[in-house]
Amino acid sequence: MTNRRHFIAGLLATGLVPAPTWADAGGPSYLAAAGLSDGSFSLCGIDRNLDIVFQLPLPGRGHAAAAHPTRPQAVAFARRPGNFAMVIDCLSGKVTARLETPDQRHFFGHGVFSQDGSRLYTTENDYSAGTGRIGVWDAKLGYVRIDEFTSGGVGPHDIKRLPDTDVLVVANGGIDTHPDSGRVKLNIPTMHPNLSYIEDRKIVEQVSLAPDLHKNSIRHLALGHDGLVAFGMQWQGGGTPPPLVGLHRRGEAISLLQSTDDMRGYVGSIAMSGDGNRIAVTSPRAGLVQVFDAVSRTQRDSIPFTDVSGVAPGTDGFVITSGTGKLQGLGMPSGPAKSLMWDNHLIDI
Repeated sequence: MTNRRHFIAGLLATGLVPAPTWADAGGPSYLAAAGLSDGSFSLCGIDRNLDIVFQLPLPGRGHAAAAHPTRPQAVAFARRPGNFAMVIDCLSGKVTARLETPDQRHFFGHGVFSQDGSRLYTTENDYSAGTGRIGVWDAKLGYVRIDEFTSGGVGPHDIKRLPDTDVLVVANGGIDTHPDSGRVKLNIPTMHPNLSYIEDRKIVEQVSLAPDLHKNSIRHLALGHDGLVAFGMQWQGGGTPPPLVGLHRRGEAISLLQSTDDMRGYVGSIAMSGDGNRIAVTSPRAGLVQVFDAVSRTQRDSIPFTDVSGVAPGTDGFVITSGTGKLQGLGMPSGPAKSLMWDNHLIDI
């Protein structure tokens, strides 16, 4: 694969071939950050057969990544609160740009491209003001920062783009943090999570949980092809946690999905199946994967899985990763663990 990349890169320099695509980088279907046994970190491309087609170094622990919609280019984000985001040419393996937030800002580990790939949007914390911001970066000009706008809340974490549109949906977790306090949560009594839909820099719709659920931080998002938004939450209150999975469609009310299992108040990742009929959520704290029916909105399955982390749609359901090195189809026989400690997310390209 390395020789092929160098060959194609040489042809590109002469202008003899069209611009490269993801197929030229080995045809990965997923991106995932991982830790190695020597203490280093990497970003991996994984194909539909769950083979690693590239493994590129990162300067620190990664969280999630954003895949360019056409070019073999990935933006790897540091674990929150983080200050690095690296643009990696997955064909050559070279870092082509490094994103730096303005003063008094840090990344929250997620980003998404515009429909045409010309813009990258990143979730950020303006910790001097205690508000969320969305950074805008011009991908055609080498990822120069050109704009920013409000996220619609505090502590924006995940961000997605509704299918076939440039409408952004932002998971504002509601939690205020500051680098001087590390990962300490500063406003639990007054936190107010929401989902914000943003078009052309303007909030066009916003929905929140009921007041008694204001400590349920909305963290991660998954989208159906019809615009249905599934979201996973992390409970910051005491007692028995409320439901941690919700659904929303624009113009409708939030629907919460009841669980029969104790997820320890924590959903780490969420995904929707390719047909949009099932939702899978992981909890590394509970060592469980839950599967819900998106139509009946009931729980279908609960599968024990030690230190489970990422989840993404697969050919026959879902693919999951774990901090113990597992990378496999959900419900399939467990194969040998890889010498990688997979981090939080498995990103579907």
